[in-house]
Amino acid sequence: MTVRLTRLLAAATLTLSTAGGPSAFAQGAAPNEAPPVGESESAPPAATPSPLPPAPPEIAAPDAPSAPSKDNAPMGTAEGEGANPAETPAPPEGEPDPAQQEAVVPALPVPPAKTDPANDGPTAVAEPQTSPSTPAFQPPPSVADLAEGLLDAVVNISTAQRIEQAGRGIPPLEAPEGSPLQDFFDDLLKGDDQSGRRVQSLGSGFVIDSSGVIVTNNHVIQDADEITVNFADGSQLDAELVGRDPKTDLAVLKVEPKEPLKAVAFGNSDGVRIGDWVMAIGNPFGLGGSVSIGIVSARGRNINAGPYDNFIQTDAAINRGNSGGPLFDMDGDVVGINTAIISPTGGSIGIGFSIPANLAVNVVDQLREFGETRRGWLGIRLSAVTDDIASGLGIGETRGAVVMGIIPGGPSDDGSLKVGDVIVGFDGKPVESSRDLPRIVAETPVGKTVEVDILRKASRDADAEPTSVEITLGRLEEGEKLMAEAEGAPSGEETDSTESDTPGSESEDRDVLGMTLGAIDDAARETYGLDADAKGVLVTAVEAGSGASQKGIEPGMTIREIAQEEVSTVDEVTEKLASLREEGRRNALMLVAATDGALRFIVLPLE
Repeated sequence: MTVRLTRLLAAATLTLSTAGGPSAFAQGAAPNEAPPVGESESAPPAATPSPLPPAPPEIAAPDAPSAPSKDNAPMGTAEGEGANPAETPAPPEGEPDPAQQEAVVPALPVPPAKTDPANDGPTAVAEPQTSPSTPAFQPPPSVADLAEGLLDAVVNISTAQRIEQAGRGIPPLEAPEGSPLQDFFDDLLKGDDQSGRRVQSLGSGFVIDSSGVIVTNNHVIQDADEITVNFADGSQLDAELVGRDPKTDLAVLKVEPKEPLKAVAFGNSDGVRIGDWVMAIGNPFGLGGSVSIGIVSARGRNINAGPYDNFIQTDAAINRGNSGGPLFDMDGDVVGINTAIISPTGGSIGIGFSIPANLAVNVVDQLREFGETRRGWLGIRLSAVTDDIASGLGIGETRGAVVMGIIPGGPSDDGSLKVGDVIVGFDGKPVESSRDLPRIVAETPVGKTVEVDILRKASRDADAEPTSVEITLGRLEEGEKLMAEAEGAPSGEETDSTESDTPGSESEDRDVLGMTLGAIDDAARETYGLDADAKGVLVTAVEAGSGASQKGIEPGMTIREIAQEEVSTVDEVTEKLASLREEGRRNALMLVAATDGALRFIVLPLE
């Protein structure tokens, strides 16, 4: 609409400029308006009778040329006065010959002439450049040749699944022998298939090995009873599941082709920049071999799809059915695997997400070799480092991941790491946030001894100092089983609980910073479901609207540390807080534990 309107406006200007010769409006001056300042004017004609009425003055464009006088008539002489009637009178000085003026028709309004003080005449106005200028933006060249060489490596994946169902809930009906109702009952129950129904789905994939290895999304083939791969030439092959990984939503399939297949290679997704051109090929809505092109809109997107989210965002059209298809760079390498879209309608609105190739390669290699993933495991619980926590820990810049707990029996359960340590580097790679560390650790081989760079406070008053420790990684899959068994064990199963009360349990409840604090005793353990080895100071109530309430403190939580010093009684809490006020501190860094034992740091204002 905007382009069409612009062309109509341009056409209207041209009509005004050409209809009936040059007009004042087309040349930049309104009708009945005095000539622009600095434009020479002819003297008024002498009061001599003329056989013809004087011609009306015309306003010429400042850049229109003047015609030389043929009879050397004085400037300002009216038409017919002292001139040869057979000859055309010379125009006044500064005005063009009408015949030439009609030949020069400006298409657009011309700005008024500027006066040159030195020459006391109109200053020449530069002509607009008519040569075509280089466009500020050029679209990419055709991708036809690139797409033609890649289409055969992209496949459509169809799956079938039989879902068991209990039927329509009508029990078998029997009529008395010889009753005509039996035929009615038989017709009523006809087609009530008790064995279940078949559900089909469609997705995309791509060949990475000419022997028949195919990569797709896990959700494309999840729970499928049958997997069929459809190729660009119309052929079909049944596929076998090699392995899948729900955490990254990846799966590897294997087909047995009679001839080698066209295959594509993974590229370096870390080298992809925001704004780079990319091309998606897949099977949207069952339309196989569909090609779309766009750019990389963003990198490192976290859409809460899994623990290792690091998606490439693109505006290339990705729709239902594109899942598992490749995202190519302009070299024809796979830099992403199309996985998800954000859309209120179910169709593409230009926000699609692809798994980075560098993340997928490691997973695919493990699935091909072992049929399962084998990820590294550090054996700790993490939390994000906020500005308040960074200030409380004295680490300056907000970065890294803070250690909130050590898994018993894990690789770090040897005293190398402590609660409150901030991990800023792992195996030579920087750790910018708590989201980065799990992915980096998972990509590290099991059994490797790595150097972990940390920031640790030696005392409450000292700032955190950089140091490093060495840890030999375990396997995540085994660690998950270990943690599941620990969570399923009865509370305090291996804990010596001969002392029923925490030391200092006789302390009275006290209100501190919007919290009511008390001791941990048997009654509290039973009331709040605390473990037998729970320690610290118990929070029994929280004032609504207080700073503690805003930080998420709830009754049943326990305060383990204040300013990285352990506390076990209410008196110790009040003493620590008073000491911080005397030191001029405005906030208190606290380590608190939820009823299930999960630890986290919070910062409460002391005012």
